[in-house]
Amino acid sequence: MLAHVRTYALAVAPWLLAVAHAQPASGSADGGMPMADYLGLLEQIAPAAREGAEAYLRANQQRCGRVLTTQELRRAMAHDSGDRVLMGMIRASQLRDTKTLAALAQDLSCGGPK
Repeated sequence: MLAHVRTYALAVAPWLLAVAHAQPASGSADGGMPMADYLGLLEQIAPAAREGAEAYLRANQQRCGRVLTTQELRRAMAHDSGDRVLMGMIRASQLRDTKTLAALAQDLSCGGPK
C-alpha cells in the first residue's frame, strides 16, 4: 500500500503544494485562509484531495482531541512530500478504500507530520 500512496502523492504533489502555498483569500482565526476556502481549492484539484483532507481533519479531532487550523493542514500537505497519513488518506479516498482510511486514522500521530 505504501508504494501506491507514494506514487499517488508524487503525481498530485505539484498541485497540492501550489494550494498549500496559496495566498489567503481572507482572514481566519489563524491569520490565514479560511478552512472552507482551502478545502474548496483542494476540491478543484481533485475531489479526493478534499475528501482525504476532511478524513485527516476528522481523524485528528477524534484521535488527538483538537481541530487543526488551516495553517496546520497546509503544513501537513507541504511538509517534505506531505504527511504520509494525509497523503494515504487522499489516495484511499480516490480508491474509495474505507478500510485503509480507518487504518490510517488509527496510525495518525498527534505529534505532527510523519
